[in-house]
Amino acid sequence: MVEYAKRIKNMEGSASIIRKLFNAMGDPETISFGGGSPAKEALPIDIVREIANDVLTFDKKGVEALQYGDPRGSADLRGVVIDHLMAPKGVEAKMENVLITAGGLETMNLVCQLFMDPGDVMLVESPTFVHCVEIFDMFEVKCIACDMDNDGLIMEDVEEKIKQYNPKIIYTIPTFQNPTGITMSTERRKKLAELGSKYDVIILEDDPYRDIRYSGEDLPPIKSFDKTGNTILANSFSKIFSPGSRLGYVVATKEIIDRLYEIKTATNSHTGMISDVLCAEFFKRGYYPEHHKMICDLYRERRDKMMECIEKYLPEGTKHTYPDGGLFTWVELPEELNLNTTELLKEANEKYKVAYVAGEGFFVEGGGKGNNCMRMSFSAVPPEKIEEGMKRLGKLFDDKIKENK
Repeated sequence: MVEYAKRIKNMEGSASIIRKLFNAMGDPETISFGGGSPAKEALPIDIVREIANDVLTFDKKGVEALQYGDPRGSADLRGVVIDHLMAPKGVEAKMENVLITAGGLETMNLVCQLFMDPGDVMLVESPTFVHCVEIFDMFEVKCIACDMDNDGLIMEDVEEKIKQYNPKIIYTIPTFQNPTGITMSTERRKKLAELGSKYDVIILEDDPYRDIRYSGEDLPPIKSFDKTGNTILANSFSKIFSPGSRLGYVVATKEIIDRLYEIKTATNSHTGMISDVLCAEFFKRGYYPEHHKMICDLYRERRDKMMECIEKYLPEGTKHTYPDGGLFTWVELPEELNLNTTELLKEANEKYKVAYVAGEGFFVEGGGKGNNCMRMSFSAVPPEKIEEGMKRLGKLFDDKIKENK
């Protein structure tokens, strides 16, 4: 057998976590708090059916949807990004500043192809999104963890590590962070943009949950404070339209977009035009505002039920975040109980039929950090199943506490 590329070996740890996550989501008997998928009720099936029928009936639009397209994405969908998603957030952009991608994760791949050589350093949050770490591992990037608190990245630690490690990129999920649900404060967003400019570092702002806010005050993107073009804003239509459409977008300087355009052309020519056209029509026909309100109301109810059940069923002394939006909360079990969520995951899946994502895998620094933590997603689970799933999880922990006595 021909030897695999060295980068495949680097991916083994993070790839294993992703596989387990999707396997648990596929078991109909398991109540899964593992995946970060939207609720099935949040998918605009009837609207998309109507739009698709119209598009494919009208010859010109039908040809556009089924033919090769512009590698940058259609003018219609880039216009949606500019007018509907960026301008209301205080980010000025032109067509030349936007690239449509095949989901948010493709942006990470393209940016790594553009900037990162093997051994280059990237600063990441601690904890951070394991799926992106899988991509960074593939490019043989050295990820250095930066400290967080309830207001996001701690800027003093970030600046110290910029000086120490000379990174090319700082990767952050500033709003309803994956996995913690934490939101970076406005003051720190502004400071991070300033650090990117001061030290000539790329700030890779990954913000796919930003538009799913159902409580608290809306905050400006880091990109809105960018004075030098050092911030790249990456986002996705997966959570507000459809994950199956595989649509994302990048907002950056013309120079960076031109380079990403070249790389994307060499990678996959362009994002699927059927998805592009359907999504653009969804926004242009005015469906988004009502849809957006519906999904925020839906997730607020599920967030509230999850918060209630954590307090009700999990061990006394358990800590958790209270997200103002997004799809996740971060749960930290009392250390003195010696409940290792990594070791308990298989039993949780097989015996108790409940799934979560163990916290340890979200820490690039390793060393067992986070082994008493879990990422819990409430988005795709109806309230009555959240109640039942948390009962099961509470029983698992209660049984283990009794065994350990």
